Amino acid sequence: MAAHPYSPASLDLPGYVPQRLSQLEILGPYLGTSLFVLLAVWLLSGRCSRLSKVDRLLMCWWAFTGLTHLVVEGSFVFTPDFFSKENPSYFDEAMKEYSKGDSRYVGRDTATVTLEAITVLLEGPGSLLAVYAIASQKSYSHILQFTVCLGQLYGCIVYFSTAYLDGFNFWASPFYFWAYFVGANSSWVVIPLLIARRSWKKICAAIHQTEKVKTK
Repeated sequence: MAAHPYSPASLDLPGYVPQRLSQLEILGPYLGTSLFVLLAVWLLSGRCSRLSKVDRLLMCWWAFTGLTHLVVEGSFVFTPDFFSKENPSYFDEAMKEYSKGDSRYVGRDTATVTLEAITVLLEGPGSLLAVYAIASQKSYSHILQFTVCLGQLYGCIVYFSTAYLDGFNFWASPFYFWAYFVGANSSWVVIPLLIARRSWKKICAAIHQTEKVKTK
């Protein structure tokens, strides 16, 4: 069996097949595709004069995060043997690379798989629905965005806290800790916090306005 690059070294990965794509070959297409999605949504949303720049930026975020949940994380959830496939796909290789920052993925940690499955099945579709809700200015837009943000924040709390409780030793080096474990996940802490705060204010303002009308 080939030696693996993950921590801890004692991690048992039956049939492990070494990573074939380089870091650049993995990150290049991911970043390029992400930029294409952001640019496409930004340009398309610009055709609607009713949308503010903030709305358009939110649509970009929800499209990006929704596709990331469904495509990238979905491939992890539904491909349990990604680390041992003789003919791995791009997504198999991407998860091998990301696992250098968190070996619970390649080790198929039960809590991690469960958390990702919830993310894929609920937050992925919810994020894409948010794109539609903002574009169509649906009444449930802010309630939906607030709910999905809470789900993402809850997932991050569980993700980081379980890593700490389980020993905090799942990265191959400090570089992967900061680049993948911290850096790659920080967006799903900071941005949902900002969106949740905005949506909370919008919901409270709408309720307050409704109550004022009723008391007149």
